[in-house]
Amino acid sequence: MTKTFLTLDRVTCVLPDGRTLFSDLSETFNERRTGLVGRNGVGKSVLARILAGTDEPTAGRCVRNGTVHYLAQRVADDGDLSVAALAGVGDIVAALDRIEAGSSDPRDFDIVGDRWTLRERLRDALEAEGLAHVDPAGGAATLSGGEAMRVALLGARLYGAGYLILDEPTNHLDAGGRDALRQWLHAWPGGLLVISHDRELLAAMERIVELTPAGLRIYGGNYGFYEAARREEREAAQRALDASRIERKRGELALREQQERQVRRQARGRREAGDANLPRIMLGGRKHRSETTTGKLSRRHDAARERLAEKVTDAARRVDGEVPPALLVPEAGRVTGRRVALLEDVTLPYVRDGARTVDLILRGGQRVGVTGPNGCGKSTLLRVLAGRAAPLSGRASLPARTAWLDQRLSTLDPARPLIAQMRESAPAAGDDAIRLRLALLGLDADKVTMPAGNLSGGERLKAALSHALVAEPPPQLLLLDEPGNHLDIASLDALETMLLQYEGTLVVVSHDAVFLDRLDLTDRLSPTAEGWRMQPW
Repeated sequence: MTKTFLTLDRVTCVLPDGRTLFSDLSETFNERRTGLVGRNGVGKSVLARILAGTDEPTAGRCVRNGTVHYLAQRVADDGDLSVAALAGVGDIVAALDRIEAGSSDPRDFDIVGDRWTLRERLRDALEAEGLAHVDPAGGAATLSGGEAMRVALLGARLYGAGYLILDEPTNHLDAGGRDALRQWLHAWPGGLLVISHDRELLAAMERIVELTPAGLRIYGGNYGFYEAARREEREAAQRALDASRIERKRGELALREQQERQVRRQARGRREAGDANLPRIMLGGRKHRSETTTGKLSRRHDAARERLAEKVTDAARRVDGEVPPALLVPEAGRVTGRRVALLEDVTLPYVRDGARTVDLILRGGQRVGVTGPNGCGKSTLLRVLAGRAAPLSGRASLPARTAWLDQRLSTLDPARPLIAQMRESAPAAGDDAIRLRLALLGLDADKVTMPAGNLSGGERLKAALSHALVAEPPPQLLLLDEPGNHLDIASLDALETMLLQYEGTLVVVSHDAVFLDRLDLTDRLSPTAEGWRMQPW
């Protein structure tokens, strides 16, 4: 069987604004299951599109041996997309429909080729995936996130693709959908490249490739191996920095001692020359030679100091390059036991069955993880707690200052600069403090002044988080709906660190089991046939 591989040959990508996203990348992606990681905005999705052939590099080339099937983020966002089109075979099914209706257009026959049974194969594949209820001609917008992902993956097998590229495939999938995806990928026989921050999914990879501003870094193991290797690299970089600083200190001391000896020799020479009563011409010669020697020594010292300083700078650059983003913790003030929210006999809008009803008391310092399948009403529950949606019946008492972050980041205006929106939330903070807060997240001066909608998905999420947390006075109740979606791993670690230090009441919706397990939660809230149930975490 022919091996499938993708090869980057000195690939460079320059954005329309003239900024170089990455340059001179060379690497082969063979059939080893590979996870691609990297900071938000570094160009992972662009690189994936170049590998898939949907984008062309500015310079260099990508060689593909075999058929590549590429799935972008949010595969079913297009409301007009059919199920067949989502599976990647919409054009073939449409051509078959036209031929059956009497078309003799050669282009339709070219589209179909030898795939006359593809429509039947699609129905069989849907049935085999437990999706027999899905109409290939129906709209993809009617599918759940998990169903949409499974349909999209069908196209890889229907086309007989040898290589599969997935961009953040677990975003918006519930726990069941994530399990099904991992099982599907485990059975996938071809090459696989996954862009993801899902640590459970990355743990199933055979190697990790990290895209950095300096290029690609290859780690020959799964995510656990990558994490350990990166930790060793950071520690080694810090040791090298410490050693270079010590070397510079010793070097500076040696140079000063050498300079002091030269000064003493010159002084002794002048005294001896005076005692010897030498002619003026000989004294001038000695003085010239002394000054020449001193000048040479000074130049050598300057060069030595420059080399020592350069070593420290290089070592510091390697350490500084590893500095993770940071989210500043809002000073909510812990008020243990105080009631911050009450839902009494509440009926939630847009929610069906037992999950429509909820009785809930939230108290100061409580940390709640909200779990359950997609469509059960988790997001609606948070909207009611945030005061953004009214219950159909019952009483909602919401006395606490609240910060709410929804999946669509609707609290952030995409048309306006981030810095202006931050000023409105925290008018007393001052621009310097706001810019520092954003810089700690990796959002530089250019990004905070552009429209928020121009930021990458991960950058928008970090911006929306910072916008929610900067409010004055600080929020006592923090409501987060899938905050890990679109965040790179370093930013996810920063979010976990911030949430562990937050002293207010926390309610977080997530399907990421690793993320939830790291938050020191006190309670789990999940839907049942009789309503929402709170139990110890």
